[in-house]
Amino acid sequence: MTLNRRNFLRTSLSGAAITLGAPAFAACVSKAAPDESAGNIKKGQGAKNKAVLNISFQEGVAPGKTLKEKLDFMEKNGVVGFEPGGNGLGARVSEIKNALKGRNIKVSAICAGFKGFILSTDPAIRKQCMDTMKEIITAAGELGSVGVIIVPAFNAQVPVMPHTMETRNFLCEQFNEMGTFAAEHGTSVIFEPLNRKECFYMRQVADAASVCRDINNPGVRCMGDFWHMTWEETSDMGAFISAGKYLQHVHIASRKRRSMPGEDGVADNYVEGFKGLKMIGYQKFVSFECGCQGDRETLAVAAVKLLRKQWEEA
Repeated sequence: MTLNRRNFLRTSLSGAAITLGAPAFAACVSKAAPDESAGNIKKGQGAKNKAVLNISFQEGVAPGKTLKEKLDFMEKNGVVGFEPGGNGLGARVSEIKNALKGRNIKVSAICAGFKGFILSTDPAIRKQCMDTMKEIITAAGELGSVGVIIVPAFNAQVPVMPHTMETRNFLCEQFNEMGTFAAEHGTSVIFEPLNRKECFYMRQVADAASVCRDINNPGVRCMGDFWHMTWEETSDMGAFISAGKYLQHVHIASRKRRSMPGEDGVADNYVEGFKGLKMIGYQKFVSFECGCQGDRETLAVAAVKLLRKQWEEA
């Protein structure tokens, strides 16, 4: 019989289970798993802080024609996070601060808005990315945001550096600088993994978390997006656990058409992902980044109720 790696592992583990007995074997496996990379993931223990579902809306998601109308709707439905875009954010700091005065709503993350891209082969385009990101980071700090979302490179952005170890090292150097600047302003930069149709470089939450770990800078964090995770992750729970302390933000949408959660019926199940968030004691925001196929106000209310129901089930 040819003993390939999979058969070898299966045979070895089965033998260990018989020798030790199932309870003893499970205990050995549990003890072998390190706690530090993802925090203690035993449900109900360990997460140092109890997880909380803080729902956030991107600015374009909330019903309403004006910022006030949008925030009124959010407040009425218990949405506590507001995610504006980064384009022109510096000029809007006072507007947003004034609009949030007296409300139980905080700025969650800032969604992109930078120019250029950091993995360009052109130094001028890389500089444009760094410079515009720092402008947005400064505004994000003033607004008390958890961080500014960034993608290292989209598929359409060329010419781009090759997917090599040298590129990864370069990325770490650039984001160490950017992260230090963000930390000095009381915020962070947040890597967003995307599905393969949108980017080639960083597609899984664990990939982003491993870069955060290697940079080892409090101003560099990552996020997960249920829409992209639908296509790239084998386990929503595992993805979030793999990020652990580096998880700074979460995006959510329906899982077939990227619409309001619930618009794609039974496909819109987030329970396993929410279990992962609870295991790591996640207390930041779960933010709607989605379109809408029907009446926005009705569907947004239903989507918020769906998330709360599934959070309780998790």
